Amino acid sequence: MTSEVVIDVQQKEISIALLEDKNLVEYQNEPRSASFSVGNIYVAKVKKLMPGLNACFVDVGYERDAFLHYLDLGSQFNSYEKYLKQVQSDRKKLYPFAKASRLPDLKKDGSVQTTLTVGQEVLVQIVKEPISTKGPRLTGELSFAGRFLVLIPFNDKVSVSSKIKSGEERARLKQLIHSIKPKNCGVIVRTVAKVNE
Repeated sequence: MTSEVVIDVQQKEISIALLEDKNLVEYQNEPRSASFSVGNIYVAKVKKLMPGLNACFVDVGYERDAFLHYLDLGSQFNSYEKYLKQVQSDRKKLYPFAKASRLPDLKKDGSVQTTLTVGQEVLVQIVKEPISTKGPRLTGELSFAGRFLVLIPFNDKVSVSSKIKSGEERARLKQLIHSIKPKNCGVIVRTVAKVNE
């Protein structure tokens, strides 16, 4: 099977087509002015703690500060925090993610003022675009979504889409992913990954 990507860039829009064996599989058309930030990952700086809301506002480079609730820090916040410090300690040599250690989960009943401080840097991902007078909504649970897989750092679980009904195909995909997945990463296999019969 041959795959081909055709990109047509015009003054006002961009069109992208994915062809497999010269058959159209996927087509996207977007205006050039559109810029989406959902999924973008930032090292953000805590600007203001809001103990009453158990949340904080952080700077990710937008006009308005982004909102981050304590529960949105994610259970692996401590592991991300340690890894971020290790990476920042030597910027010339990237600390290998496979050597990163998993720390205990963040307590669900904790508070933002005991976990974060003003000026602290945190690793975050945008989950909701800024609207009107509000900045973007953030999460500390990072994920890297692709067409076939979603990669989740500091997780070891391999999940297969529940829309894949065949037990044989589910087992095949799980075995395949276990054999290639990086250490310290979990994977979600998306429906489109199944073999068509």
